[in-house]
Amino acid sequence: MPSQLVKEYFRTENLPHIWCPGCGNGIVTRAIVKAIDNLGLNKDEICVVSGIGCSSRASGYLDFNTVHTTHGRALAFATGIKLAKPNLNVIVITGDGDASAIGGNHLIHAARRNIDITTIVFNNNTYGMTGGQYSPTTPTGDKGTTAPFGNIDTNFDLCELAKAAGATYVSRSTIFTTNMLIKQVENGIKNKGFSFIEALTTCPTYYGRKNRKGEAVDMMVYLKENAINIAAYDKLSEEQREGKFVVGEIYKSNRPEYTEEYQRIIDSFSKGV
Repeated sequence: MPSQLVKEYFRTENLPHIWCPGCGNGIVTRAIVKAIDNLGLNKDEICVVSGIGCSSRASGYLDFNTVHTTHGRALAFATGIKLAKPNLNVIVITGDGDASAIGGNHLIHAARRNIDITTIVFNNNTYGMTGGQYSPTTPTGDKGTTAPFGNIDTNFDLCELAKAAGATYVSRSTIFTTNMLIKQVENGIKNKGFSFIEALTTCPTYYGRKNRKGEAVDMMVYLKENAINIAAYDKLSEEQREGKFVVGEIYKSNRPEYTEEYQRIIDSFSKGV
């Protein structure tokens, strides 16, 4: 029997999903749904927008207002939706390649504008849907279909990128720390501005196999053993930080939200000011 969350928030006629065994995308999708359920949001006041990729298929399984858009353009579509319907809770589901390669320009400008959109990046360090090419988050030296001898590019720290571009809520979690991820999605939705949440997930089919990371369980153990909460990370020496990565709420700030500023201009114009 499907769980209550599945019956309430999923289009069951579209299940089972297409994700590979061991893929963490289902865990991230459940975390998003659980956060929405915890907040008690009206389904009709939510719009989920996705681009192209394994993670972006999630929008088709979710029973909200959903838009499955073109590669890299989820934030562009979401910006238009939010401007047309400012009262909607607009949530973008995207992958690391979709968000930071072809969609990288849209990401930095959505953050710069501080438009009230919650963006969740399913980061599995690879292009999973199209054959395992290396992405902007593939660690330097790791392999992909398009980097058979190892990636020579420096990989993006997406949270630092979003922070530098102007996001007012930035966080990172993993598919192992699901309670943390659920809370971060809740806080991102509640934030009045651009929220960026990086969910580190697993792709044993391509990234794991090409880089001999083991099975899905091995990859989850790696996430467990190398994730350090930001409060503890700040106290570690450079030597202790080697090979570790930060999870937790990385940055929060307050500044004017884009649609409210836009409406202010419209109101001023209508009054002849």
